[in-house]
Amino acid sequence: MSKKTVTTKRRRNRKQKRSKLPFGDTNWRRVFIGTGIGSIFAIACLVTVLWTNGWIPGQINLAVDDFHDMTAKAGLSVEDVLVEGRKRTNAKAILNKLDVERGTPILSFSPEDAKAEIELLPWVEYAIVERRLPNVIYVQLTERQPLALWQQEGVLHVIDQNGAVIPTAKAKRFSTLPLIVGPDAPDHAKEILALIASEPDLGTKVKAAVRVSGRRWNIRLNNGVDVQLPEVDPTDAWSFFARIEREEGVLERDVILVDLRSRDRLIVRTSGGSAKDRKINTKGKKT
Repeated sequence: MSKKTVTTKRRRNRKQKRSKLPFGDTNWRRVFIGTGIGSIFAIACLVTVLWTNGWIPGQINLAVDDFHDMTAKAGLSVEDVLVEGRKRTNAKAILNKLDVERGTPILSFSPEDAKAEIELLPWVEYAIVERRLPNVIYVQLTERQPLALWQQEGVLHVIDQNGAVIPTAKAKRFSTLPLIVGPDAPDHAKEILALIASEPDLGTKVKAAVRVSGRRWNIRLNNGVDVQLPEVDPTDAWSFFARIEREEGVLERDVILVDLRSRDRLIVRTSGGSAKDRKINTKGKKT
């Protein structure tokens, strides 16, 4: 009998044996796959239930707490809090926001969460919070700087360099700050204060800056004189008036109003109701 014939018989015998199984190979694979998918689905449902009712998160939190306790016993615990840049922010308020005490595992402390909380404090503009292993929490503050007093509906507010109100700041404590008036005055406070400061001698005589119709400013001087600035090129007009004041001492007279709104003329009104209309040329010299 040839080798080929023997091999053929063996193959035929294997097929006959397989045909005696209740199911073919393909059916068994389907059964196994179906059972596996069902098991995975059941496990997924169980995990979902355990997660939803809090059992799994609870176990994870317990494990994390145990780990943090272990690291604290090894020396990684809070022993000191170092704060730099604090001038007006209450120290106790910072500690409350950090929510730590001596012995707290330092690895359980979240600098990101603490930063977000500290930046909610009224005087804090920006904060840097770090863990400095093994045992120090470091906080660096950039505090908001008072810029001016803003009068709104008869109430004084302290505003910062960005024109935002500092909620807990008491106006009485900052009475030396310049005064601005008008609904949108804080949005333009920096520019008008820079204009006033550009002429120091005249600037010391300023009592308040009043925003008019959201377009321009009136400057109220200490002696009650109002200086009406133009909407366009107010800095040039202010500089011109400062020069006229140095040369002629306009404010030493019975003036109650100086109108600089016209580009080619200066109008001065006196307490008697009269007005002097003085023309000026484009170089700012009177004619």
